Amino acid sequence: MEFGILSLLPPVIAIVLALITRNVIPALFAGVWLGATMMYDWNPFMGLYASFSDFIIPSVGDPWSATVLIYCGLFGVLIAFLQKTGGATAIANAISGRVKTARGTQGSTMLFGLIIFFDDYFNALTVGSVMRSVTDKLRVSREKLAYVVDSTSAPISLLGPVSTWVVFVMGLIGAQYAELGISESEYMTYIFTIPFNFYSILAIILVAIIIYMKWDFGPMAQAEYRARTTGKLLRDDATPPSDDEMMDVEMPENYTPKMRNMIVPLVVLIGMIPPLFLWTGGYPEQNFVTAFGEADGATSILIAAFVAGLVAMLMGMQQKLYSFKEAMSLIVNGFRSMVLVYIILALAWSIGDITTELGTAEYIVNIAEQTASSAVIPVLIFIISAIVAFTTGSSYGTFAIMIPIAMPLAASMDISMYLAIAAVFSGGIFGDHCSPISDTTILSSAGSSSDLVDHVNTQIPYAITAGISGIISFLVAGISGSPVLALIVGAVTLFILAFILNKMWGKPIPNEYETAE
Repeated sequence: MEFGILSLLPPVIAIVLALITRNVIPALFAGVWLGATMMYDWNPFMGLYASFSDFIIPSVGDPWSATVLIYCGLFGVLIAFLQKTGGATAIANAISGRVKTARGTQGSTMLFGLIIFFDDYFNALTVGSVMRSVTDKLRVSREKLAYVVDSTSAPISLLGPVSTWVVFVMGLIGAQYAELGISESEYMTYIFTIPFNFYSILAIILVAIIIYMKWDFGPMAQAEYRARTTGKLLRDDATPPSDDEMMDVEMPENYTPKMRNMIVPLVVLIGMIPPLFLWTGGYPEQNFVTAFGEADGATSILIAAFVAGLVAMLMGMQQKLYSFKEAMSLIVNGFRSMVLVYIILALAWSIGDITTELGTAEYIVNIAEQTASSAVIPVLIFIISAIVAFTTGSSYGTFAIMIPIAMPLAASMDISMYLAIAAVFSGGIFGDHCSPISDTTILSSAGSSSDLVDHVNTQIPYAITAGISGIISFLVAGISGSPVLALIVGAVTLFILAFILNKMWGKPIPNEYETAE
């Protein structure tokens, strides 16, 4: 059955409802139900039945999908133990003890944010809460702390080799590869998207420029001048959220956190992935490159996450931070923390299957081929993804909606698959950074104890600056195919924009306010 333009209804309804409800789960389910209803001659009751019997249940029950869900849960467990054992706190204490200037403490906050690359939520809450006492001492505004935290947490989660975001997007990529009949490793595909993830890279570069060149501009420049010259870390009448309930770190009294509690599990996690990839890929019977390309990425990361979580658990027990019974409760809490991811993934897989059955991708490809140059498609993907993320406040939801559209489009128009996927990633994070309803925006504000509205107002000019530079990078990449050239052009644009905006919209801070009194 040919649906033509009607094949756009499920994803469009999902997007529209996500905008209206500000919740991606009912929006995705509505898209699944509508698509199933269309396939059963517009019978809504059969559509409801088919939503589960033909799409949701088979998606969740597939062995590969089950593997993805399990390793998502294992990541939740690992994060629960890392949070409980306080390794991140120890690393922050070590960093903060070596800085004596406002610029130094901001740079340390950025460095700490880049170290915690494995989960954006854990990053936003931990870095903001732990570094707040240090930045407060040196009169760094809470708005600036929240910006540094927010602009490193999500970007580094999609630039690091492994994280909760990585396992989520691997699930989306793998499902599309199955539909498209492509046998590439979903993990290696993710790795190859990293050089094209221009907004994430440029956002981090901008943080470094702002800190080390002291080129604040816009509302942030006003906030920094206020904090540094008057000692007011928040504006008058600001209402910072409390993060006490959100930070579930209850370490025993008189316990000194140890850096090894975070370093050792992460070394185990990252160190196990390459040999597991080689082993599951058939090395040494296969050569090195072939083995990596044919590796079972999902199972490899699952085993690495399991062993790393086990190591973290045993280290905490050995230090008598919790009993075996309490450790089992932490495991349950870790899996529970991933329930939202489970639901979104299951619905994302389902709506992807439905759009394939309806021919949505083929219809979009035909329209795109007739109306847009292939060089412009990555820019359009980036902009649309940013709009969806801004209005929904969910990068995860944006990826779930846009990946099933972007990947078939790239396959049919001979666009780099890595570039198209990275455009979705970058657009999702850009929109997320500008959105006042974004979960990471809210958590960064909470962890830093900054007024949410003030955080959004001060961060948006910076996010837009990196976003404009990202658009230029995607355009250059679409024309040239070179991520290096595109990134160089984007970085130069970013530097020039930051310089101009600082000259036009900045407020210099006297040097005597740089060090602690």
